[in-house]
Amino acid sequence: MSYLRFEKAVMTNLQESLRKELLRTNRSGAYSCSTIVDCNTRKYHGLLVVPVPEIDDENHVLLSSLDTTVVQHGAEFNLGLHKYSGNNYSPNGHKYIREFQCDQVPTTVYRVGGVVLRKEVMFQHYEDRLLIRYTLEDAHSPTLLRFRPFLAFRSVRQFTHENSVASREYTEVPGGIKTCMYAGYPDLYMQFSKKNEFVFHPDWYHGVEYPKEFERGYFGSEDLYVPGYFEMPIKKGESIVFSASTKQIAVTKLKALWDEEMKLRAPRDNFYHCLVASAHQFMRHENEGDYILAGYPWFKCRARDQFIALSGLTLDIGEVEKFELVMKTAEKAIREFMANKPLSVNIYEIEHPDVLLWAVWALQQYAKSQGRKACYEKYGKLLKDIIIYIKGGNHPNIRLDDNGLIYCNGRDRAITWMNSTAYGRPVVPRSGYIVEFNALWYNALMFCASMAADNNDEAFKTELEEVAGKTKDAFVSTFLNEYGYLLDYVDENMMDWSVRPNQIFAVAFDYSPLDARQKKSVLDICTRELLTPKGLRSLSPKSGGYNPMYVGPQTQRDYAYHQGTAWPWLGGFYMEACLKVYKRTRLSFVERQLVGYEDEMDYHALGTISELFDGNPPFHGRGAMSFAMNVAEILRSLNLIDRYKYQN
Repeated sequence: MSYLRFEKAVMTNLQESLRKELLRTNRSGAYSCSTIVDCNTRKYHGLLVVPVPEIDDENHVLLSSLDTTVVQHGAEFNLGLHKYSGNNYSPNGHKYIREFQCDQVPTTVYRVGGVVLRKEVMFQHYEDRLLIRYTLEDAHSPTLLRFRPFLAFRSVRQFTHENSVASREYTEVPGGIKTCMYAGYPDLYMQFSKKNEFVFHPDWYHGVEYPKEFERGYFGSEDLYVPGYFEMPIKKGESIVFSASTKQIAVTKLKALWDEEMKLRAPRDNFYHCLVASAHQFMRHENEGDYILAGYPWFKCRARDQFIALSGLTLDIGEVEKFELVMKTAEKAIREFMANKPLSVNIYEIEHPDVLLWAVWALQQYAKSQGRKACYEKYGKLLKDIIIYIKGGNHPNIRLDDNGLIYCNGRDRAITWMNSTAYGRPVVPRSGYIVEFNALWYNALMFCASMAADNNDEAFKTELEEVAGKTKDAFVSTFLNEYGYLLDYVDENMMDWSVRPNQIFAVAFDYSPLDARQKKSVLDICTRELLTPKGLRSLSPKSGGYNPMYVGPQTQRDYAYHQGTAWPWLGGFYMEACLKVYKRTRLSFVERQLVGYEDEMDYHALGTISELFDGNPPFHGRGAMSFAMNVAEILRSLNLIDRYKYQN
């Protein structure tokens, strides 16, 4: 029995099937994405979506969709599906679907009368090439396949409409054609492994709608260009491979390429394997650099997200080399930033005050995984340089006060992970002494002091421990209140008493300024007021401004983004805190927490975890369809559970 498999009843019910999305990436920035019935519901959806650095740093939809028509005895059966205005769906190809599964590659089986057609979709690794294999499993009479490509040639953040500028020119190439609608774009090569006829019949399909955009308060309609159609016969038992790419390929190699790529595909046959496959999708290799994208379909590489996600997406699935490759690129960015030089790599938001501290935390996970000696040999100088940089007052938005706490200005600009803005201002203007920043700072000081001690750098060890002692005392006196939880931030006379999840880090980190009783108190309050099956709420229901439903227009969603929504990555640190405070007595409780995440494997984007969830039941997934920190922290939690299970 397949892990990710859906029968006809689910596939033909658009209310169900349109909620389920598929994502495939090439690990170089390009992706293919749609719903499981091949009906695009977002402007970000498309069969071939690629970066075009010559234009901008966004992805661009080249091939939106490819409609397949089965022709028998002159009768045509179109297997495509598009939404048009007035809640009209056409041509209703989903009614012919008999089953769908994506354990290895997305596979759809269609039945049209006596015709059984299997379609399998794959994205080639490290190439901007989509592959689709069509296999005629059964037919009782001569069968013809007809393919209509729907072209967009636009940014994922824009729409296209019929215009006179779009080029209708095309050039025949072996097995198909190449075309380019606008100057500056790469050619789109559409080729088949079998000889075919291309019929030039240019047309614009008007008013294709994307309901997800309307749900999010945006415009959501465009026109798509169809240059014509490809046509070819197919025999029972025969397979035909289609390639859509920015590069030409020898069509005689397409079937062999398909077989080679299939060997590289690990099965998604359980919860863990789904998460591992999802982890691989966030990796991006570009211009000799390696990055982790924050999420799909619209996020780029964000420094904070990358350092938080790095351990879970690499070390915790046994892929140490990938950690080192990503860190090599990241170290270059860190050193350029600390030297006040322009960044030569594509990492965003490295200037935020906590980013360097999260980098230290990521290296701390490397030390636990690969040994402290290996960590020191590889990253010891980087760790020391980061601490000296911050301690020396060189960071543009970190001030180390005499009490050992770090002070950061976030009044006018969002500087924490709670980064939503409305009307140019932070929705949650966290500023001053920020609780997780100072928990990170204490953890970094103590970790680097212990590394210095291991390597006979007594002077540096003593220097850091002296600062850490001040930090510990000031942390408790500044943040711990009489109700047993931590204030979210303190800015002179301003204290935020909201119960937020940022306090959990002071319990979860290896080095904490809190004693055992204080940790338990903070953890218990997080359990009572913040815990959901989908992670920790960003705000307690008991706190003012609680807004748990991430729905509606952009501004409405911005005000709800960190005001009660639930975040799985925070749940990862919560589970770590549980195990550190209560040890093995909480193992079964922590394992049950993971059930809420496994439920997401066959919902929303299959096999991955959404960006955030509503803070109230039924906890619907929202935002980006796949989010790196969430996947990473669940993988790290699974590894942590195993360690606690088998420790003496």
